[in-house]
Amino acid sequence: MTMKGKILIINPGSTSTKIGFYEDGVQKFETNLTHSAEEIAKYESVMHQGGMRRDAIVNFLTENGVGLDSIDLIMARGGLITPIQTGVYEVTQEMRDALMAGKDGVHACNLSALIADDMAGDINKMRAEKGMAGVCKAYIADAPTSDDMLPELKISGHPALPHRPAFHALNSRAMVRRYAGSIGKTNKDVTVIVAHMGGGSSVSLHRNGLVIDVNDALGGDGPMSPERAGSVPAFPLVEMCFSGEYTKAEVKKMLVGKGGAVAHLGTNDFREIINRADAGEKACVDFLQAFCISVAKYIGSMATVVGGRVDAIILTGGIAYGKAITAAITDMVQFIAPVLVYAGENELESLAENGYGILAGEFEVKRY
Repeated sequence: MTMKGKILIINPGSTSTKIGFYEDGVQKFETNLTHSAEEIAKYESVMHQGGMRRDAIVNFLTENGVGLDSIDLIMARGGLITPIQTGVYEVTQEMRDALMAGKDGVHACNLSALIADDMAGDINKMRAEKGMAGVCKAYIADAPTSDDMLPELKISGHPALPHRPAFHALNSRAMVRRYAGSIGKTNKDVTVIVAHMGGGSSVSLHRNGLVIDVNDALGGDGPMSPERAGSVPAFPLVEMCFSGEYTKAEVKKMLVGKGGAVAHLGTNDFREIINRADAGEKACVDFLQAFCISVAKYIGSMATVVGGRVDAIILTGGIAYGKAITAAITDMVQFIAPVLVYAGENELESLAENGYGILAGEFEVKRY
């Protein structure tokens, strides 16, 4: 892939906005612009923070000598929008309207495409005033709600409760491309299972460039994680919901936010849990074993979808830095396929890779 041009990456979180700047394929810097509680409190909702966050980005770039009119392309983290397949999309008014409406959920990531598109518009005005050639455009890649799932895999035991995807699409697909490239192939030539282990856990099955099966990592489905319960027994959950002891919001928080390690051990820091386990704390030893088994069981279930014909299994995400964890999972699933460990989140790098693919004309740009 030819890597020419300057790309700005935008990835908002709840209290910060992470940005990266790349020139000819080389990362010049990345930083996390934090937004104080007082600053955030001024806004009715996260969707009203776009102007504030955009100004913070522009100010940082200006202070660090980056001329806005030099930026060729802006890559934004994908927001919560459906229906949408995996891949790269130019930001359009239809996409903006869907993100603003929050029809599929409201999250800081919904701001990313809006900020990027606004900045691209400002850059093009600057370029036009200076008589500069070229147009800057904003794109997203591999939104977390991307849906390539086979229709039969969406069917659950009740039509009111279909399976749906919500996963670490950006990093997972980038890791498949990385593996495929290492053996001289493309992501369309391989079948790979990716287990992303971070604040949430997702296990995805990649075949012919599509993610044909994956759990709903935001909706109470899949392996447990530092902050999420994953799949839990249904009847006890129903009893809890109607016990009168908990509100709807409290039950949801038990599943996502205060589930997993937080519920069992009072922390979401796996490094702390590993240290406590190494010191002999039985509850931590037991939880880590249960975590590894839950991930391995989902990897095994994905393998059955393709009759065990899997080229590789990839373990990724921040927890993949834990060698004891990856070793335990590898021991359970290596009978299926070779296991590779690509630790880390890699979101900025993945967005940059997509951006250079667009500039090089090698990635198909889809329309929302």
